[in-house]
Amino acid sequence: MLLTIDVGNTHTVLGLFDGEEIVEHWRISTEARRTADELAVLLQGLMGMHPLLGDDLSDNVEGIAICSTVPSVLHELREVTRRYYGDIPAVLVEPGVKTGVPILMDNPKEVGADRIINALAAVELYGGPCVVVDFGTATTFDAVSARGEYVGGVIAPGIEISVDALGMRGAQLRKIEIARPRSVIGKNTVEAMQSGIVYGFAGQVDGVVHRMASELADDPEDVTVIATGGLAPMVLGESAVIDEHEPWLTLIGLRLVYERNVDRG
Repeated sequence: MLLTIDVGNTHTVLGLFDGEEIVEHWRISTEARRTADELAVLLQGLMGMHPLLGDDLSDNVEGIAICSTVPSVLHELREVTRRYYGDIPAVLVEPGVKTGVPILMDNPKEVGADRIINALAAVELYGGPCVVVDFGTATTFDAVSARGEYVGGVIAPGIEISVDALGMRGAQLRKIEIARPRSVIGKNTVEAMQSGIVYGFAGQVDGVVHRMASELADDPEDVTVIATGGLAPMVLGESAVIDEHEPWLTLIGLRLVYERNVDRG
């Protein structure tokens, strides 16, 4: 089996693949100050809860694939793979790793590894041209050409960031649960804020994707729009442009990158 680890700014998502099928997954908070030893204990604890795995990760896991938007965590995970699982092939997505995705940016090194991984998985699953909307700490929009090239993207404040900012800066407002309200027109302050978040972000997605699709293809209808990320379900039912929802898009991309970089000869 293959263990995939996607480290985001807020959450870290882990997935366990048996071939092409994801058989287990976990979501934990990202803590930049965790040491390699702490991460190893955490991994072992999670793995130990799965019925297909033994007490020792190396008994059943044949490979590890990792990407991270937090450099300090990537450094510690590199130490984890070296110190605790040195006999398991590991691929850490960073410059020099083969993804098969040409990056058409002014400075390709600026593009987060997770965004390239998402582009790879999106083309593999749905073909290009496509737009990937990732609802994470930031809401990112990534454009992929018909030839599988990463063309560029858009970065906007994420849903949780917006909720936090609204609660902090509004004198009579407070932090609220992110949930769909009874109606667009809120009957109280909480519902009014929820409506602004849910329908406001749905409108943002529709507007940004419409403009991106017009630039990406002669016929915008040819562009497939894929949603991913932990908060995607909040917007799925309200957006008019999202065609597909793949919650494990990044983990699937990590599996594909692992296969491209590890000789199974």
